[in-house]
Amino acid sequence: MSRYTVRLNVSGRPARVDVAPEADLSDGWVPERWLGAPAPGGLALPPASPTMAWMYSPRGVYLGENHVVVADSGNHRVLVWHGVPTADEQPADVVLGQPDGVTEGRAANGRGPERGMNLPTGVLVHEGRLIVADAWHHRILVWDEVPVLSDTPPDHVIGQPDASSVTENQGGACSAATFYWPFGIAVVGGRFWVADTGNRRVLGWDGGVPTDGRPADVVLGQPDPASREENRGQPAGPAGFRWPHAIAGHDDLLLVADAGDHRVLGWSPPPDADAPADLVIGQPDFTSASEWPYGPHTGDRFRFPYAVALDGSGDSERLAIADTANNRILMWDGLPADGRPADHVLAQPDFGSNGENRWTSVQRDTLCWPYGISLRGNRLAVADSGNNRVVIWRRS
Repeated sequence: MSRYTVRLNVSGRPARVDVAPEADLSDGWVPERWLGAPAPGGLALPPASPTMAWMYSPRGVYLGENHVVVADSGNHRVLVWHGVPTADEQPADVVLGQPDGVTEGRAANGRGPERGMNLPTGVLVHEGRLIVADAWHHRILVWDEVPVLSDTPPDHVIGQPDASSVTENQGGACSAATFYWPFGIAVVGGRFWVADTGNRRVLGWDGGVPTDGRPADVVLGQPDPASREENRGQPAGPAGFRWPHAIAGHDDLLLVADAGDHRVLGWSPPPDADAPADLVIGQPDFTSASEWPYGPHTGDRFRFPYAVALDGSGDSERLAIADTANNRILMWDGLPADGRPADHVLAQPDFGSNGENRWTSVQRDTLCWPYGISLRGNRLAVADSGNNRVVIWRRS
């Protein structure tokens, strides 16, 4: 990786980029594959009609041993690859939410919600089932098997009374069985968790993915299932959220990316009921919620961290956080329980830089608003939303 010094011309646009040697802070992580726009050399805008190989502002990604799944949010669809792609711009095998690979548009623009989507974000494959957070339809969609045919309807709808209903909180008061913009999903500690962003809370179901209509067993971030105020109607603290957006963890730890408060909160062990967090990353304490949009930047502050991923446990834990508005991925070797800065940074030359695509042309190792991440062993998939692509990084 290189260090970039940018000189601006009178219009405020980059006029020249000087490159000087810089210590490699990437820990050997390099881009292995990109899916979507062929961006290197310049920003590639999405085509007027999508294809099975291009995307528009993807917000979620799942990287597994047998599948890659992308929430192609701007095209209101989900793309599925069976197996990890082996070539750049490789077309997806399956499209869901649209009748074919060249159609786009949310369901309200002519396609019914029974097979359509409206800004899908969170995607997950768990125990062979495909799960999608259909955020602006205020519901979770479940396929009992990962589809092998495009336009396959979901088998289950969670959060709405039926497959044709799409109203926030089912058109009524907030409850333990309804959603308002559910963006993030995860299975952690035997529970199925949903970042119910518009209701400023996280919901948890015992025993994994619930049956249709079943209320959550845990309501985290609010005093009761009917409340939905930012930070519980108070200043930021350890028991509330502004915009909970993504979830990660394992049997001994639950992590929630609270993007609106520019932090990640942690519970160890995962809570059985509403409880204050005992870990905060990205802020000096539980009552701080400062945004760090301008320098000096460090490895321990965020600006809208929309995604978090955790791989391994104990001494082999690896934590990744998408510091979205700072256009970088921060990584820690082990959990930073002591508040220490990140050990590594991807897509920027150092911890003091934050430019979109490093204020230069789009390259394989640059990012513009990384919105979703998925970490599995020595591979990291990044939904590089501003560049209309997903980049799969590999640690050599």
